[in-house]
Amino acid sequence: MFSFFDSIFNYFYSLSLDKFIRVFWYFVVFELIRYFFFYPIILSVWGIKLWLERGKRRMARSALFSDSPLVSILVPGKNEGDNFYKLAISLQNQTYKNFEIIVIDDGSTDNSKKIGKSLEAAGYIHSFYSNDVRGGKASAANLGLRFAKGKFIVHLDADCSYDSDALEEILIPFYLDERIAGVGGNVLVRNHKESLATALQTIEYANSISIGRIITSELGILRIISGAFGAFRKEAIQRIHGWDIGPGLDGDISVKLRKLNYKIVFTPFSVCKTTVPNTFEKLLKQRMRWDKSLVRFRLRKHRDVLIPGPNFNVPNFISFAENIFSNIILDIHWLVYFIPLLIRFDQTVLFIITINMILYSLAAVTKFILFRVFRTRSDIPLFQKLPFVFLVPFYNTFFLRIVRTIAYSREWILKASYDDNWNPRKTSQHAKALKI
Repeated sequence: MFSFFDSIFNYFYSLSLDKFIRVFWYFVVFELIRYFFFYPIILSVWGIKLWLERGKRRMARSALFSDSPLVSILVPGKNEGDNFYKLAISLQNQTYKNFEIIVIDDGSTDNSKKIGKSLEAAGYIHSFYSNDVRGGKASAANLGLRFAKGKFIVHLDADCSYDSDALEEILIPFYLDERIAGVGGNVLVRNHKESLATALQTIEYANSISIGRIITSELGILRIISGAFGAFRKEAIQRIHGWDIGPGLDGDISVKLRKLNYKIVFTPFSVCKTTVPNTFEKLLKQRMRWDKSLVRFRLRKHRDVLIPGPNFNVPNFISFAENIFSNIILDIHWLVYFIPLLIRFDQTVLFIITINMILYSLAAVTKFILFRVFRTRSDIPLFQKLPFVFLVPFYNTFFLRIVRTIAYSREWILKASYDDNWNPRKTSQHAKALKI
């Protein structure tokens, strides 16, 4: 074992800079330059702008409380009855008080109906509606939208919890720019101590959401407002006729708003905590659903964004192109890099693969520490998660990448999202017939 690593060290030490770049070009181009050159520059610009515009944010906050608009909080879901009370209490503690809570039960088989009605009677929630026949999450959200009286709509997941200033912070961007129609909140992992799967997702969320969405929002190419916590201007939601049938309805509604030339942004200051899948089996099912939606909505339903025409504009094109490049092209291109190595398999190839994993592990640790400077909120002690950070490249390469490849293939060839039991079959077939 020691002689093997000695050989790796000798091989690595013998590489000139030119040969290192030629052998490890994938790491250099798509990891080193991206995360250690472009990202720090963009994050630094964002931080400076934040400091320079602190007075403008104070004025926006004052305008929000002076205007005090009614906010309609929609909570659609199925079999979420046990979460209703905890959510209501979490919302009662908000610093912003002028809101109504509308809970919509989507054909639940648990005690959601009984709990919802009792909470409505006790005044913990303002309105409770129930679909006797399940129609899917989009159907439930649209039912709530029909009865919403607020100027702004906030869409929440029932099983999440929210910081006391979360509602206030997610509304402030609307008072910074009247062109903003949607604001995404910062989703963090609540059950990070539960298992290896939750620990790895905690690191993923901290980088891809807390950091990744700061960057895409700053560049004007944010592509999704999380369904767990998002706020919208009601007039904008009505213009696009609410939510379409999912899965992927959160990404879909974000695209629909962008196509009408509205701006959507991310705020890291508005914090929501969610419970993530605690086993890799559950995580696989979740990610298969998420990844299928990318092909369904980005490459099929909204492909007109990529083609010059009425719905074409440069920011939307860049947003789509970056999403497709990062998630689909690089997913395929990794195989282009990796398969030739396996074909000419020899000891040198073993060295290259091992060095790649070491480089990606060291980069993951460096990113986790470096980006901590720019995270506006972190409840997780830095060194508590460092041992898991070394596993991130294996998680990304051997789990998420394989799941993505399977999901993309099944959706592209079989349109598998229409057979996903996340929605009722009748609803999915109707969506398939309408090509939505």
